[in-house]
Amino acid sequence: MELGFIGLGKMGMNMVTRLRQEDHRIVVFDRAANLVQEAEAKGCIGASSLEDLVSKLSTPRAVWVMVPSGAPTEETIETVSGLVTRGDTIIDGGNTKFHDDLRRAATLQQSGIHYVDAGTSGGIWGLQIGYCLMVGGEAEAVQRLAPIFTTLAPPKGWTHVGGHGAGHYVKMVHNGIEYSMMQGYAEGFELMSKSSYNLNLPQIADLWMQGSVIRSWLLELGASALQEDPKLEHLKGYVQDSGEGRWMLMDAIEKDVPVPTLSTALFTRFRSRQEESFAEKMLAALRNAFGGHGVKR
Repeated sequence: MELGFIGLGKMGMNMVTRLRQEDHRIVVFDRAANLVQEAEAKGCIGASSLEDLVSKLSTPRAVWVMVPSGAPTEETIETVSGLVTRGDTIIDGGNTKFHDDLRRAATLQQSGIHYVDAGTSGGIWGLQIGYCLMVGGEAEAVQRLAPIFTTLAPPKGWTHVGGHGAGHYVKMVHNGIEYSMMQGYAEGFELMSKSSYNLNLPQIADLWMQGSVIRSWLLELGASALQEDPKLEHLKGYVQDSGEGRWMLMDAIEKDVPVPTLSTALFTRFRSRQEESFAEKMLAALRNAFGGHGVKR
């Protein structure tokens, strides 16, 4: 099948590489010309601009957008929508808020352009093991893209989960669960690191991968990290968030659904990015004021 692909970052480059392994015709564009050249070496057809990319595709066209979420995705889709024609399809494979999918789909439908949202999970390992794809949009548009999804995903690794926005909605919840799982592992390993038993954390992480109830790919990655650096001394405890945890928390509040585990995990990430917390200074000031407890100046 033929596909235009915009965005050749870590995931994008691996995705077009995987697509070329099954001989799909892939036309690529990225602002970084060296990345386009790298993709060409893998058998892709390079484009010098978005206009050039669209001109090299036959109708009905399909264009996959894989650029950073927010303004870059919004601007790219807006530009591409002015270049494609009725019957073409734009796929957003990034981390987009599902409300934006609904708005875009409604706007594009007025011009007869199809819109598909593809929640994509797999990270930098997707090239080897495939990407789990949660796909939203009209059934007709999704089905036409089935060969692309089938190549990108492992066996049984993609499904059409619902209408416009459903793909990114399911991916949002997926990432919220991911936050919570990571936090659970982090807390458990911190407690063991303080134990008087002088526990071998890499060994325990590997042990838990052998049939235990809490085995997972995340734990496998944790075991690898601990093997390389048992005390994680080369890392700072700074943890970024990409937005989905916030969106899931807001959606849960709107629906009166309690998500305390996600809340804790998300707020812990916020705290990790503060060198010193004003709230903790306030606590120290209050304890000192009412009880004369010691403080560090």
